Amino acid sequence: MKKILYSFFLASIIALMMTSCEDLQVTNTDLNNPDEVPSNMLMSGTEKKIMDYIYDNWFSGRQCLVYSQYWGQRNYTEEDRYQIRESVNNSYFNVLYTLVANLNKVIELNTDESTATISATYGANVNQIAAARILKAWLYSVMTDTWGGIPYSEAGQLTEDVYYPKYDDQEEIYADLINELTEASAMIDESEEAFTSGDMIFSGDASKWKKFANSLKCRLAIHISKVDSNWKTYIAEALASGVFESNDDNAAYHYTSTAPEYCMFYSGFFVSARNDFSMTRPFMDILKGQADTLNVKSHPWEGVVDPRLEIYTTPRNSAYIGVPYGIPSGSMNSTYRNLAPNWYANPPLMLNMDFPVPMMTYAELQFILCEYNDFSSTEYEEGVRASLEYWNDINGTSISTTDEDTYVAAVSENINAETVALQKYIDLYMNGTEAWTELRRTGYPEQILRPNEISCVDASGESILFTTLSETNDDIIARVKYPTNESTLNGDNFVAAVAKLTDGTNNYYSKMFWDVRTSTYDHPANK
Repeated sequence: MKKILYSFFLASIIALMMTSCEDLQVTNTDLNNPDEVPSNMLMSGTEKKIMDYIYDNWFSGRQCLVYSQYWGQRNYTEEDRYQIRESVNNSYFNVLYTLVANLNKVIELNTDESTATISATYGANVNQIAAARILKAWLYSVMTDTWGGIPYSEAGQLTEDVYYPKYDDQEEIYADLINELTEASAMIDESEEAFTSGDMIFSGDASKWKKFANSLKCRLAIHISKVDSNWKTYIAEALASGVFESNDDNAAYHYTSTAPEYCMFYSGFFVSARNDFSMTRPFMDILKGQADTLNVKSHPWEGVVDPRLEIYTTPRNSAYIGVPYGIPSGSMNSTYRNLAPNWYANPPLMLNMDFPVPMMTYAELQFILCEYNDFSSTEYEEGVRASLEYWNDINGTSISTTDEDTYVAAVSENINAETVALQKYIDLYMNGTEAWTELRRTGYPEQILRPNEISCVDASGESILFTTLSETNDDIIARVKYPTNESTLNGDNFVAAVAKLTDGTNNYYSKMFWDVRTSTYDHPANK
C-alpha cells in the first residue's frame, strides 16, 4: 500500500489518455502494451487535471473559496465552519502528488536521451522541461500553503527506493521553489515553442511561460516578505528577467464549451445538479461599499459600489444580498437562501462552461509591485484598472471608461497596506487558494468575519454567530490538517511532521512559517 501511494505514473497516465483535450487517435498499437504517452499530451492532460481538482466545487468550493469568504454554502455549512471531510482531504493529497509525478515524467521524457529526440517534435526540450518545472512549482506552492510542511525533496523517488518520503519544512520548500523558478526562467529559449499543441494555459508560448515563472517568483517573495529580508532581492531578480506586462500575459486555464472540457465550477452546479453555493454577505458588502454594522466594521471607501459586482454575481429580485457565512446548517433556512443570489437559476460569469480560470494575473502582480515599492500609487492604480478591464473583457460586458476612471479615483484617495490588500482580495475572486494565503499573511480584509462575530440577525432579532466546528483559536483557519491516510501509509514521517506543529497535534491552527500575526486583526509589517 505504501508503494502504491507514491507510485502514480501508470494510473495517472491512463487517466490522462482518457481525458486529454487532444484527440488521441491510436493506430497499430497494442492497447495491452501502450507506447510512451507523448510529452505534449501528458502535459496537456496534467494541466487539465490540476485545474479540475484545485478549481472545483470541493478543493475550492468547500475549502479555499469558503475559507476566503467569497462563497458560502446554502444548505450544509459544515465546511464553512471548518469541519473537513477526511475522505476528501485524503483524495486531494494523493491526487496532487499524482500530478506532480506526471510533471516529473514530462521532464524525464525531455531529458532521457532515448525519448528526448521524439519529445522535441512537440516543442523544444528545454522549454518543455522549464514549463513542467514552473507548473510544478505553482502546484507545490498551493500544496504547502494548504498543509504546511509536506513531502517534497524525497517525493516521487520510488525508482530510488524512497517509499516513505520525509516532510520538508515549509521554509526549505519555499527556498527551493524560488530557486526552481529562477532556473526554469533562465533555461527557456524564447525563439522556440514550449509545446506545439495541447497547452491550454499559454498555447505553447515560451515567452509567456518565462513571464509566468518570474511573476510567480514575485508572488512567493511577497508571501515571505514578513519573514525573509531578501524578499525584495527576489522580486528585483524577477523584474530583471521579465514579468507579466499586461492582461495578455495572464496565466489562466482556458476551458471550452465542449464536454468534458468544460470548467469544473460549471460541472459542480449543472452536471452534478447541485445548487450549493452563493456569494457571502461579507464579500457582497465589500463590493457594495457597505460597512458591517453588525460588527462595527468600517469600509475604506464606504458608499462606492464596485463595478465588478454585476460581473461576479447576479441579483435576486433586483437586489444584491449575500448569504450569511458560517452559521449552523439548521439556521440556514429558506429566508436566507431566498434573499441570496440563486446562481443555479441565474448563473454568473464563473459558471460558464468556458470560464477561463485565473492562476495568476497582471493585476495581482501590480499589487505585489505596489507593496514592493512601499505602496506606490502607480502600481496600485494600474492594478485596479487591470482588474476591472480583465474581468470586464472575459465577461463581455462594458464597464465604461468613465465608470473605470470614477472608481479608480474613489478607491485611490488613501493608498496603504489595507486598501492594497482589499483591492487585491477583490481581484483574486475565484482564486481562493491565493486569497486565503493573503488573508493569513496580511490580516486583511478586516471586513471578513472572524469566529464568534455576528453573521446575521434572525426574524426574532437574535444574533447568529459565525461559529467553528474545529478549534482554530478564534481565528480563521490557518491550515488544513494532514490526511489521516498519511498516519498509516507514511507513519514515521507523519509523526515527525506533526511533532513540529503547534502543541504537537495535527490541528487547524498551526500557522504557516510566513504567517507571523499575533492576533486575528494583527497586520505585521514587511521586513
